[in-house]
Amino acid sequence: MFAALNAFQIGGVIPAGQQAFTTAGTYSWTCPFGITSVSVVCVGGGGGGNSAFVSEGEYYYAGGGGGALAYANNISVTPGTNYAVIVGGGGAQGGTTAGSGGNSSFASSVQAIGGSGGNSFEGGVGGTVGVGTGGTGGAGGLTLASQIAYSGAGGGAGGYAGNGGAGSSNGATTGSAGSGGGGGGGGATGINGGFGGGGVGILGQGSNGAAGSGGVGGGGSGGSNGSGNDGGIYGGGGGREGIGAKGAVRIIWAGTTGITRTFPSTNTGDL
Repeated sequence: MFAALNAFQIGGVIPAGQQAFTTAGTYSWTCPFGITSVSVVCVGGGGGGNSAFVSEGEYYYAGGGGGALAYANNISVTPGTNYAVIVGGGGAQGGTTAGSGGNSSFASSVQAIGGSGGNSFEGGVGGTVGVGTGGTGGAGGLTLASQIAYSGAGGGAGGYAGNGGAGSSNGATTGSAGSGGGGGGGGATGINGGFGGGGVGILGQGSNGAAGSGGVGGGGSGGSNGSGNDGGIYGGGGGREGIGAKGAVRIIWAGTTGITRTFPSTNTGDL
């Protein structure tokens, strides 16, 4: 360890780097030697989808909302100091009320709120940006009381410069596309479906997630498509009886290389 630090000091250059946290939980990130500024992106967990029994032969399904994406640049940090990192989990599928996705955060500098779970005849609400800049998760699709056995689909995760797409409602075939690099909302197949919303990637802004048309929502910015009724990584909302996808936190820094590394897309890939 000390040999490595001395080499950096002698050479005069501290390299660029990054660290990603992609498993739900609470962590402590120790700022590396020589690093005084970082940029961070957080994605909240997606909400789960529900199924509610009303009377014989009548089931109502609502999708979960997608998790928000939030980022901040040029956050001042101190070498050797520990900073709290929280990665929100995906919401569980449920009966009358499904689970909400967890919030993801870096210290008090960035926070992305998770999407809420589907609730009886109401689709889950997309997560919002708690601290920082970014996009809201797409709303989960709903089922009106008059539409027996129709299914709502999951909302897409929020984007870097726009929102996740909404999941389709009442058995409609097609959800909404994501914007600003966000995930697309899931679609449905008549009274069957609805499918999971698309997730969002954490390597910087990319293409928008496609709207699900009789299927899952597309992943935005390199995120995963929905998986059946489950939301896509990271932050996609679950569709009919599906689980929401987990969130993530990623930290990047430029060191003393002289380059700029800032979200949404300036040298944000792995270096």
